[in-house]
Amino acid sequence: MSQPPTAPRDFAIGGRLSESALAGLEGRTTAPPEPRLASTVMLVRDGSDCPVEVFMLRRVPTMEFAPSMWVFPGGGVDARDATPDLPWAGPSPSAWAERLGTDEVVAQELVIAAVREVFEECGVLLAGPDASTVVGDVSGEQWQAERAALLSKEQSFAELLVRRSLVLRSDLLTLRDHWLTPEFEPKRYDTYFFAALMPDGQVADDATTEADIAVWVTPKVLLAQVDSGKARMFPPTIVNVEHVADATSAAAYVATRAAVVRVMPEAVRNEAGEVVLRAHLADAQG
Repeated sequence: MSQPPTAPRDFAIGGRLSESALAGLEGRTTAPPEPRLASTVMLVRDGSDCPVEVFMLRRVPTMEFAPSMWVFPGGGVDARDATPDLPWAGPSPSAWAERLGTDEVVAQELVIAAVREVFEECGVLLAGPDASTVVGDVSGEQWQAERAALLSKEQSFAELLVRRSLVLRSDLLTLRDHWLTPEFEPKRYDTYFFAALMPDGQVADDATTEADIAVWVTPKVLLAQVDSGKARMFPPTIVNVEHVADATSAAAYVATRAAVVRVMPEAVRNEAGEVVLRAHLADAQG
């Protein structure tokens, strides 16, 4: 993975995160837990009142991690994603390993997790009968049963693809960002942010118990709500929604090869003495 120049940016924090950041700044935390690998996907489409819309979920307030936060579909890598013989089309795991800065096994797990999580959380399937096609409508009862079987871990994503005679379309994903949860947090993720065009004929839905809202978002509207305190997002989500807001079209956004460097915010005191999160971001996101 290339290492472009970076520039510092501070993010205001509050609530539990502020307390954790202060504890970390004052050295009152234990050894940081090992971060869990995770993938998240920004599904984008051309908007009716803005150039690009992105599909997002607001997590239910009872969630242990990130309650009431606006997020992209995604989640942690798990054992089901370590499948070497999964039907695959597009850039190989070795090509993805070079782009992601990982070994081939981890790269394959991250890509599989990205595609699996998008299907589980919003019913969008980035797969097709061959390397040049994508499945159409997958909202029927049989496909809902497939999602349920994935969520309950009754089947792996590889088993679903093999039985349906489909291949995972890794070429439909592009890497956009890479963030690591700060060391002072009790639950940490090493998260890779991907982007993908919303497939024609499919429908992103709200059939997940992890969110109370799942909708297509106008980026500038949501960012304004965050600024006013009406909505909440973590810094990585804010930054990536800003990137979507700057895009001229969904196709251009997904086609652009963004400059990516791993970002791990740290707790610092700014010039006003406030505890903030400082992140060093890649200068060019494209």
